[in-house]
Amino acid sequence: MAKGLLLAMMEPPAELEVEFNAWYDTEHLPERLAVDGFVNGRRFVCIEGWPRYLALYDLASVEALHRPSYEGVGGANQSAWSQRTQGFVGGLLRAEGVQLHPGEALIGARGRAARLVLWHFRGVSEAAATRIVPGLRAIYENRPETAQLRVFRISHDDEVGYVGLVEQRLPRAFDTIDLAALGAAADCIDAVNVYVPYRRRGGLPGLFK
Repeated sequence: MAKGLLLAMMEPPAELEVEFNAWYDTEHLPERLAVDGFVNGRRFVCIEGWPRYLALYDLASVEALHRPSYEGVGGANQSAWSQRTQGFVGGLLRAEGVQLHPGEALIGARGRAARLVLWHFRGVSEAAATRIVPGLRAIYENRPETAQLRVFRISHDDEVGYVGLVEQRLPRAFDTIDLAALGAAADCIDAVNVYVPYRRRGGLPGLFK
């Protein structure tokens, strides 16, 4: 079974950023990683694009998000602190996905990456969707700066889309990219954000589990 993904984007007001990170690091992340089927989790900070924070969780399968153990910490079962945080963050996007390429890869499987590039496609026709995986592979694979490319079919708010996650050893300028490889899917690009690994104060970035 293909690996799953839980993706969450959000941005707190500047005056509440310290509280937001304390909540995420000490309550929210550990709570999710204790759920059956959550393989790991990692946070990122956006340096090009919006919103500011991204969290990625690799799942044994997307079914992990539809079991009682996950439902027990979500929705109406959230803590008071979680409910408060959800009330003040902006740009909230939560999506779940199934890994299309390569199928079973975990984040960081090919070593550390200095950058993460996230491609988000929306409103993609079936014909255009067939170009996303080969197109992103043509753009990124077999290049020295690319550590790993993973592509997911995602759903959020009853909408289906696609996300490409590119782990890069070194940054690559967007003006070197030929969008022709994506065919009609290029017209469905909703966002291309660049991230660096989130670092706790005094700590190093890493996978958490």
